[in-house]
Amino acid sequence: MHVLKFDWNPVTGIDIVGNFKLHFYSLMWVIAFILGWYIMKRIYTKEKVKLEYLDPMFIYVVLSTMLGARLGHVLFYQRELIQQDFFSIFLPFSFKDGIEFTGFQGLASHGAAIGVIIGMYLYRRKYNYKSLLWILDRLVIPVASGAVFVRIGNFINSEIIGKVSGDFPLGVRFVQDHYNKYEVTRKTGIKDVQEAYNAIANNEEWLAAVPYRHPAQLYESFLYIFVFLALWYFYSKTSKKDQTGFLFGLFLVCLWSIRFFVERFKEPQGDEYINWFNLNTGQWLSIPFILIGLYFMFLYKPKKPIS
Repeated sequence: MHVLKFDWNPVTGIDIVGNFKLHFYSLMWVIAFILGWYIMKRIYTKEKVKLEYLDPMFIYVVLSTMLGARLGHVLFYQRELIQQDFFSIFLPFSFKDGIEFTGFQGLASHGAAIGVIIGMYLYRRKYNYKSLLWILDRLVIPVASGAVFVRIGNFINSEIIGKVSGDFPLGVRFVQDHYNKYEVTRKTGIKDVQEAYNAIANNEEWLAAVPYRHPAQLYESFLYIFVFLALWYFYSKTSKKDQTGFLFGLFLVCLWSIRFFVERFKEPQGDEYINWFNLNTGQWLSIPFILIGLYFMFLYKPKKPIS
């Protein structure tokens, strides 16, 4: 029996002109980046680091995050795009059935993490004012806050959905995931996709076919709040910010332990899904990050003092 249950059939964006739509998912990314910039500004001001380094960092972070997340998704979950719709990998359009604006869909957090680390390495080579780990120890704080909003965006988009919730007390019926946009227009005879979804949501017979699922995106979003709070506490209230690599390691351990746990509630993602020893793709990809995090928390010793 579901103690808390609801149907999820939101307006996912605002129509601007033609096929162009301002997606709320994209807006969540914008909020994540802007909030991250202000958090880093506060950190740099507190530690008396020149703010002129901040804007270039912001550009490197945005580009490396988006590029890494997109390439990570394609390589880990959807490699068929390389042959089927190559330009959609880098552009916010689908070219498979004509040109359609889709926004940047299909972004993998594992790829984003790798992308940011590479991006900060390149940034550090050009702006040599602190060590790479000093930067990463502080950058992970706004990254954790941004992860909260990105998962909310996934929920708005009805993507990365959870498994059927069964007797679990919380359940959500994701109407827009169960029926794709082509199916709802054909089924209802309504050309406008959102109106067609509304018709489905108001039809008890059609709606009855939609199962209640775990809102896995909200589980992650909620738990990431505590990752951010933990990082901020250790940074601002303890001396751990001076232990090189500790905050970076703590971030990796906390964030990907949560990801490892929540993956148990998610449906498989992409056609490149694996299930080895009862662990799925997302869990296997999380294990190396957790191990690296433990290394930086407890074993890493800097070879020379931070400049």
